[in-house]
Amino acid sequence: LFPEQAPQAYDNFVGLVQAGYYNGLTVTRVEQDFVVEAGQGADGKGTTIWNGSRYPAEATDKLHHYSGALCMAADSSGKCASVFYIMSTLPGGDSITQELTDQMNSAGYRAEVVSAYQTVGGAPYLDYTDTVLGQVYEGMDVVDAIAAVKTDRNDRPAVEQKMKSVSVDTFGEDYGEPQKLKDPYGRF
Repeated sequence: LFPEQAPQAYDNFVGLVQAGYYNGLTVTRVEQDFVVEAGQGADGKGTTIWNGSRYPAEATDKLHHYSGALCMAADSSGKCASVFYIMSTLPGGDSITQELTDQMNSAGYRAEVVSAYQTVGGAPYLDYTDTVLGQVYEGMDVVDAIAAVKTDRNDRPAVEQKMKSVSVDTFGEDYGEPQKLKDPYGRF
């Protein structure tokens, strides 16, 4: 998770995790080679730690919609709540076409960002619209397995995919000296 780059998204996500909000919720949308989405309550809506008041999307040039990015979805007003998705795109050239590369270059994307997209894949057209909150470093096989399930015409999984429990852990603390993870995409 990236609390410095997305402080409101971080506070909301972690606060909801600690309150047990996500425990037992189901994956509500799957688009193979694109996203796995969850976070809607039983009422079909999202919520926040601020009594449902939404917060604006937090965009930064340090975080991008690479495959494996954990993102908070913005609604039509540009505000976010509890609904999140994980990018589950094909690697590199299978999701990043020459047209997308040209668009990124024309828009002034840094060369290392374009290169990262070309290597790992993603959805650069979502940059600066939704909040990137984190990055999956381990467990993409689980995301990919969910992304491969059959869906109905509304992109809902035909077989329920449920989050039994959700927790936030800090890497490195339990193994002696705290470790700083090196970001493979040069964001921090």
